[in-house]
Amino acid sequence: MTGGPVLEMRDITVRHGGLVALDEVSLSVAPGEIVGLIGPNGAGKTTFIDTVTGFKAAAIGNLLYRGEDISHHSPHRRSRAGLARTFQSLELFDELSVSDNLAVAARVPTVWSTLTDPLWRKSRDDADVVRTLELLDLAAVAHRLPSELSNGLRHRVALARALVSSPTLLLLDEPAAGLDTVETDELAEVLCRLPALGITVVVVDHDMALIMGVCDTVHVLDFGRLVASGPPAAVRADARVVAAYLGGEA
Repeated sequence: MTGGPVLEMRDITVRHGGLVALDEVSLSVAPGEIVGLIGPNGAGKTTFIDTVTGFKAAAIGNLLYRGEDISHHSPHRRSRAGLARTFQSLELFDELSVSDNLAVAARVPTVWSTLTDPLWRKSRDDADVVRTLELLDLAAVAHRLPSELSNGLRHRVALARALVSSPTLLLLDEPAAGLDTVETDELAEVLCRLPALGITVVVVDHDMALIMGVCDTVHVLDFGRLVASGPPAAVRADARVVAAYLGGEA
């Protein structure tokens, strides 16, 4: 598919037992956009990412990626198709170096490729690792362990690991958590460079300065329902958004 949305959610409902985590959510993400997803704690933001990447199954609705219905595809099949994500807990391999963390993510072998092109694939993967380390200014710490790095650098390694496979759609779960102002500004600068590399981005975060500063479109969840969508300025002024965050009338 060309010219259409990278991602479409059509009336997606996700339940955790009796709890409705996402309630008939419909939205689309255009190619080259940086999209923000915000909402109070428990609004369904991480469930959104889990559903898009296949870690949660929707009870109702359809999920389309580049025009194809992927509602029943496994996480690894979605990953191979170009969906990548980060996790709130970073999930780094602390016993591996930074470059090896990226190398693990870069290598997604099939049985056929393992038999036919191991040397070519390794060379290509190594080039991808070097390119991504340079993109995120991590070359100087490539041989260090993640446990030896600052919180800000660990977050950057998690982002690099998601980027090394050159995804089409990148979903970031709280990438600015625990970062100071300088580190958040550096993250924003990296995110703004990604659309030029052909990467569409969805960012879930509580840092409103980051979301409002880098996103083209912002969606707001509250108790699993989509209550507002639009450009950052319009969402910031939306009475429903103020009520969702402050718990009262705007």
